[in-house]
Amino acid sequence: MKELILNGCSELGLDISQKTADALIKYYKILIERNKSVNLTRITDPDEVVTKHFLDSLTTCLTGCVGKNVIDVGTGAGFPGLVLKCATPSTRLTLLDSLNKRISFLQDAAEEMGIRDGIEFMHSRAEDAGLDKNHREKYDTAVSRAVANMRTLSEWCLPLVRTGGYFLALKGPLAEEELTDALPAIEVLGGEVEGIFTAKIPYTDLQHKIIIVKKVRHTPTQFPRKGKKATEIPVEKVYKKK
Repeated sequence: MKELILNGCSELGLDISQKTADALIKYYKILIERNKSVNLTRITDPDEVVTKHFLDSLTTCLTGCVGKNVIDVGTGAGFPGLVLKCATPSTRLTLLDSLNKRISFLQDAAEEMGIRDGIEFMHSRAEDAGLDKNHREKYDTAVSRAVANMRTLSEWCLPLVRTGGYFLALKGPLAEEELTDALPAIEVLGGEVEGIFTAKIPYTDLQHKIIIVKKVRHTPTQFPRKGKKATEIPVEKVYKKK
């Protein structure tokens, strides 16, 4: 497993230490153990965890858009945030999830991995965090992986990003289609699409895509919306310019 981690990172062009690889192996062990009682991942094979979770998450490092202060929205089992923190220890990370059982797992995992310092664990919904003055427009980078469609995800993530920062949406083969649908919302929310970064995941046939959105204007105060409004009524349909 360690060899696969190190060689996979090398294939991606990332130089990680033996210590980082050891920490990821600890991550795998606690993930599999806790997965017996808490639904964290359907992927449990060690090689697949390395490729589909660890290496996939580390592709965020290749975008050049990850700042010092990062929030992982809907982090789940910690992907990509906890992997990113493991590889870049200086990152100040907030792991946000609506399920407290996942937050408990992440706290234990970070402690065992030896990367607990500089991590905030936040049990909250994304739309609540975006309205909280302690978190709204406070982050250099918001990342999110497999949480919602791009239109909804933009409303949840862009309010958390400071002007000049980035929102990175980790997506699969439908990235372009989702982005087309989300463009009007992204513009209203203060974002500007810089492009889609594509990376081949080593030892797989997977092409991973990251939609890169730069925050160029403040998000209007009426967003994010709570409840079903964010998923059922498009942002651009309700936005009123002042």
